[in-house]
Amino acid sequence: MDFSIVWQYLPIMLEGAWVTLWITVVSLVIGLAVAIPLALARLAKNPFIASPAYVFVLYFRGTPLLVQIFLIYYGSGQFRLELTDLGLWGFFRDPWFCGILALVLNTAAYSAEIFRGAITAVPRNDIEAGRACGMSGLLLFRRITLPKAFLIGLPAYGNEVIFLLQATSLVSTITILDLTGISRQLISKTFAVYEFYLTAAAMYLVMTYALVYLFRVWEKRMSGHLQERVVVEAR
Repeated sequence: MDFSIVWQYLPIMLEGAWVTLWITVVSLVIGLAVAIPLALARLAKNPFIASPAYVFVLYFRGTPLLVQIFLIYYGSGQFRLELTDLGLWGFFRDPWFCGILALVLNTAAYSAEIFRGAITAVPRNDIEAGRACGMSGLLLFRRITLPKAFLIGLPAYGNEVIFLLQATSLVSTITILDLTGISRQLISKTFAVYEFYLTAAAMYLVMTYALVYLFRVWEKRMSGHLQERVVVEAR
């Protein structure tokens, strides 16, 4: 193996890595905005609210992400007339929109289940303490339930973020030139399979463990008061 060829194309691969990070961040932000209402819908007692949310989560967690990408990107062409009438065909013909949409829906389904479990795991005493302070409804949820649930679900959500980062490689199958897409393009040009794929793997590894570090710091900062309490009690 001759890695000298990689140095020649390293700036292009770094551009692909930046695209991968951009897709990850955009999908995470939108997916989180979808996941929280979806988690609340899963907890609703009204079956007309809970059932559609359950079906959504069941489908996107139970089918491969690659199939979902293909259905959105290639399958939407079967509904071109209907989408054109709705003014949406311009979006669904764009691989960027379809790729990010598939990632958003997929991560929203997984994140919703993470937060649903975290919300149900919030200690009852904390909720009762909030009510004793005069909180109720949205205020109680915003100040007590949601922050506590996010702290409980943060380790699992960190794993979901890492999964999403690695899953972005699948959007290269619909012509998006992320890190994997760039690597495939360079391999077809130079036939240096091992050199470029190993370099891409190293870049994914760096990005993954950077995320692991950031989530550890975030979790430590959010739960710092609990760690201080443990130290005080130990003394």
